[in-house]
Amino acid sequence: MTQQALVLTATGPDKPGIVERVTDVVEEHGGNVVASRAMRLGGEFAILMLVSASTDHADALREALRALRDDEFQVATRLTTRGNVQKYAGYIPYEIKIRGADHEGIVHSVTHYLASQGINIETLDTNVRKAPMTGTPLFEMEAVVLVPGELGYHDLREALDEVGDQSGVDAEIVPYTG
Repeated sequence: MTQQALVLTATGPDKPGIVERVTDVVEEHGGNVVASRAMRLGGEFAILMLVSASTDHADALREALRALRDDEFQVATRLTTRGNVQKYAGYIPYEIKIRGADHEGIVHSVTHYLASQGINIETLDTNVRKAPMTGTPLFEMEAVVLVPGELGYHDLREALDEVGDQSGVDAEIVPYTG
């Protein structure tokens, strides 16, 4: 049976049971959660999922997910493909970690550099937490990226060090081992 992939995003007021409610709809309609991320952001809860379903059930699944809007959710679905491995053939995966005192513009400066080099972001997680002793807001960013093969590791590391210096943060890049 042919499978259809869709990306689902859902946000709503944070409360227990949100993920269960969404996955219940997916299961009821013969879908499977292939990959997902979910987290509380302020007073909201956000879910991002890649869901697969048979072509016969995909439309009904999308409609049932849209019905979650009645439960105070904002829901969007988008048909997609499972990925194009050839698109990034020859790219090298790396893990990037950024740490330092929090301030505006850190994410933008790092992602601006990455985009300017044709580097694809596979995952990106950021957080601000308080330093243990002082309570100073500390910024943390972790990303997995795919780097064009012609961009050398040492050049990349030096450039990220420079971006980090300009932003007042520490930047680390290591080969991604998954």
